[in-house]
Amino acid sequence: MAKTFDVTKHVLVPKHTKLSEKERTELFEKYVIELQNLPRIAKNDPVIQSLDVKEGDIVKISRKSATAGETVFYRRVSA
Repeated sequence: MAKTFDVTKHVLVPKHTKLSEKERTELFEKYVIELQNLPRIAKNDPVIQSLDVKEGDIVKISRKSATAGETVFYRRVSA
């Protein structure tokens, strides 16, 4: 029996979370952007498989940084 590897547990993979509708609205208002302005992440990306995302959802990526503490990036889910 083959073991499966949970990529989200790897030390080099940053935290990924799906934004709620409220967080999504706040993001658009804060940065005065629209969905198509965000970079894409593929719906079949192994890191977001457990997030139950669909096309058009937004994923927040939080990376730890030695100099900045934490940096946050946003991606829109695409096909």
